[in-house]
Amino acid sequence: MALMAILPAHITPDRWLAQIFASQVAMRGGVVKRKIRDVERLVGRDAFVSAAARRGFQVVENHRYFVIFCNGQPIRRVR
Repeated sequence: MALMAILPAHITPDRWLAQIFASQVAMRGGVVKRKIRDVERLVGRDAFVSAAARRGFQVVENHRYFVIFCNGQPIRRVR
């Protein structure tokens, strides 16, 4: 399945990524969650993880979601 064939006409992978990382939550250093299937369909896993890493953000995967910590602070698993 070709990636571009399934993208909505009004969005590009670069625009989608820019919208996530320009959101108010991300700009405040918060946490953003996206479904893995949407990330893979719209931009691809590698491009998404690379875009987060370039910004110094950390990404974790849990069940059907990517959780993006939009700051450089350490992540500590409590339980």
